[in-house]
Amino acid sequence: MNATKAERPTHGTETTVFGIILAISFCHLLNDMMQSLLPSIYPNLKQELGLSFSQIGLVTLVYQMTASILQPLVGLYADKRPTPMALPGGTLFSLAGLMVLSTAHSYGRLLVGAALLGMGSSVFHPESSRVARMAAGRRHGLAQSLFQVGGNAGSALGPLAAAVVVVQWGQSSLAFFAMLALLSGGILWNVAIWYRHHGLPRLHRARSSATAALSLPRGKVLGGIAILLALIFSKYVYLASLTSYFTFYLIHRFGVSVEAAQLHLFAFLAAVAVGTVAGGPLGDRFGRKYVIWFSIVGALPFTLLLPYASLFWTGPLSVVIGLILASAFPAIVVFAQDLVPGKIGMISGLFFGFSFGMGGLGAAILGEVADRAGIETVYGICAFLPAIGLLAILLPDPRRASAA
Repeated sequence: MNATKAERPTHGTETTVFGIILAISFCHLLNDMMQSLLPSIYPNLKQELGLSFSQIGLVTLVYQMTASILQPLVGLYADKRPTPMALPGGTLFSLAGLMVLSTAHSYGRLLVGAALLGMGSSVFHPESSRVARMAAGRRHGLAQSLFQVGGNAGSALGPLAAAVVVVQWGQSSLAFFAMLALLSGGILWNVAIWYRHHGLPRLHRARSSATAALSLPRGKVLGGIAILLALIFSKYVYLASLTSYFTFYLIHRFGVSVEAAQLHLFAFLAAVAVGTVAGGPLGDRFGRKYVIWFSIVGALPFTLLLPYASLFWTGPLSVVIGLILASAFPAIVVFAQDLVPGKIGMISGLFFGFSFGMGGLGAAILGEVADRAGIETVYGICAFLPAIGLLAILLPDPRRASAA
């Protein structure tokens, strides 16, 4: 009887606020689009400032340090002291970063611009993921999927925007994209007002009921978080192998044109976007542990086949891999939030920051492997990464803990 009452939606806490979720998703698109502009000016900067590859690598490191490592710290602070206006305030860092980068004619100024751009991302991700959780009602997976697909779209649009604008008008055109930060700030201002008056009460009520329902031993919670981070590692290092080097692999192995290779990459990225949208709702319906299990291990047969496939089969295999792997992340984030219901911001920052960092680190390491052993070796090694997903069997089951 009590279980039936607990599952019955209550007005105010259980209603899904799609307007807020879509606003956050659109701002995620703008944020990740702005972030992806930095690598687009590397060729110009290398030529104008006479930079070495090591110096360019340091720029990336500074950006990743502020964008990745600061995220869980920002989330932890927000858990203790919720600050709704941090959302629009964070866009000022992105705006300042792009303005500095647009006029960066010295190496020191370039590092400052990269750091500011990363700080904008470090504020946005944990706080906006928290808002998606607030607005989700009972559909946490769907909310995370819609939120994350905005970032996927922004990352895909960034290089296209750079090709159309930055390549034509040069480094100074980054100041134009700074206007996107103002647009995002205006939308997030309204989201912050909802956050203050409606979101926080919803989050407090949901957190109280979740904490009462789920009481796992500390060791199981920490073990579950460690397993989820290992799954993020396998997922994002493999995705880095495709997003960063797939075109080189196709050109080297099959002799295709650059245009054809880019079409294959676009099909893969589109599959990633579709998989991201699907993963959350499937987790809501069938259970997040099952989605995590399938989305990681289910890709293993296809990743093992990819290095040996012909050109005809490489395209379909990459699409299937993108669909299956991408469905994991929304389920992983919500599963982790369920494990630690009182630390939504810290968990969101930890997982977004870790995924970003692993993607960058994986790309760097795989690039070194490609230089030393060849691009085909990269896919021979990465084919086994999804096997780490077998660890998903050790994840605790929050639903059983709740029933107990």
